[in-house]
Amino acid sequence: MTAKVAFVGLGVMGYPMAGHLAAKGHDVVVYNRTASKAADWCAEYGGRSAPTPASAAEGRDFVFSCVGNDDDIRAVMQGDDGILDAMAPGGVVVDHTTASATIARELYAAAGERRLAFLDAPVSGGQAGAVNGQLTIMLGGDAETVTRARPVMSAYAKAITHIGDAGAGQLAKMVNQICIGGVLQGLSEGLDFALRAGLDPAVVIEAISAGAAQSWQMENRWKTMVEGKFDFGFAVDWMRKDLGIAIEESSGNGASLEVTRQIDRFYAEVQALGGSRWDTSSLIARLRD
Repeated sequence: MTAKVAFVGLGVMGYPMAGHLAAKGHDVVVYNRTASKAADWCAEYGGRSAPTPASAAEGRDFVFSCVGNDDDIRAVMQGDDGILDAMAPGGVVVDHTTASATIARELYAAAGERRLAFLDAPVSGGQAGAVNGQLTIMLGGDAETVTRARPVMSAYAKAITHIGDAGAGQLAKMVNQICIGGVLQGLSEGLDFALRAGLDPAVVIEAISAGAAQSWQMENRWKTMVEGKFDFGFAVDWMRKDLGIAIEESSGNGASLEVTRQIDRFYAEVQALGGSRWDTSSLIARLRD
């Protein structure tokens, strides 16, 4: 199955995701706020660029977006030259931005008023997952829409899970970020402890990664963390944005995020060290003298 698709937002995630759609034979139109990035994408993958989100969406079966935050999503969806007013009834909008559940529900309702379908579809897997087409997608919206969109999204995903109604995908992504923060802080403290105790971290990791302490972060980041290398994708600035969304959500649902709040403060310390664009494993930097 091939489709007429648009991709709005060609950042570190959207650029390769749109590339996978083109590689699978879909007819792809792209839009990016910085037009030169869209021109670069077209030179690499073919397809064509559009000057506005609306012109990208015109005549498309599916429109995918991956932008910055709630305000950015509102702008491309409902602002001047927005996507929702440009699409023909029956189209599907899939938003891959990590944002609030509130904006997801708002856009689901706005799309429905225009006889469009909407899915909130945040992803996990980072830049490497996007480049390799191995993302995990968490979906909120109608099951029928998920069925329609799944074959197209499979171009860049290894796992696609329908979580529940509108907003549920964003809530699941909050859970994901809460868990990652806790794992990385524990790994940072463990590695720092090992080094201060005079242990060889390679030997320690070999031992404990075969047991209950094992994690993706341990297997893939312990060595670079010890070496102080933090240029592996998802930045501290973005993580703080995501944790902030989860913390705000918890104020309404009664969840206790004491550890998450503390880790967010730790990431603020990393930012103060100059690590705003370091990846999330840089939590160890604040522990090392």
